[in-house]
Amino acid sequence: MAPSYFFLAVFLALVACQANASDPSPLQDFCVADKHSPVKVNGFACKDPMAVNADDFFKAAKLDEPRNTVHSKVGSNVTLINVMQLPGLNTLGISLARIDYAPLGENPPHTHPRATEILTVLEGNLYVRFVTSNPNNTLFAKVLNKGDVFVFPEGLIHFQFNPIHDKPAVAIAALSSQNPGAITIANAVFGSKPPISDDVLAKAFQVEKWTIDWLQAQFWENNHY
Repeated sequence: MAPSYFFLAVFLALVACQANASDPSPLQDFCVADKHSPVKVNGFACKDPMAVNADDFFKAAKLDEPRNTVHSKVGSNVTLINVMQLPGLNTLGISLARIDYAPLGENPPHTHPRATEILTVLEGNLYVRFVTSNPNNTLFAKVLNKGDVFVFPEGLIHFQFNPIHDKPAVAIAALSSQNPGAITIANAVFGSKPPISDDVLAKAFQVEKWTIDWLQAQFWENNHY
């Protein structure tokens, strides 16, 4: 192969890899997750197709029922349905979540490292935001009403807040990964185990070390139940 054709082939291969940076497309009708398989792959190994039945694609999640937000410090409850709860999602590149918000509750700033999210308000109102990457860090914000839809691009920090003091809100979110992941910013930075050095965080946030020590002493709970 001539050098020019070789480099062209390498370039096209790299472009193809970048274009397929999220969950890969399935190469068969389905690949139900076999969570007991000793084989380690990116995702889960496939269950024997002859042993697959309708229950592998089903979960009685009761997503029509309100979730408890009373015990959440941030006033929200995220019910995620991904491949861990529904094995039939393996290799299909989708998942969803129901999000319940108490009055003045929020789903705090977080990212999904492997998924774009599209959110629809089912009840109430939500104030939503996402921030673009460095160096601009542009903030995009919108107030959503019942039936409105908003998209959060993959990997960007975003949150939702219920601005109404006496009414709850509910949203449903679809995500472009069987296992999108969630990194809640405050939990990751101040609640890591073991903790990040307070010297590092004090310099990063330009505050005194005692402020960082106080933040690290708080209980950073997970609102995903």
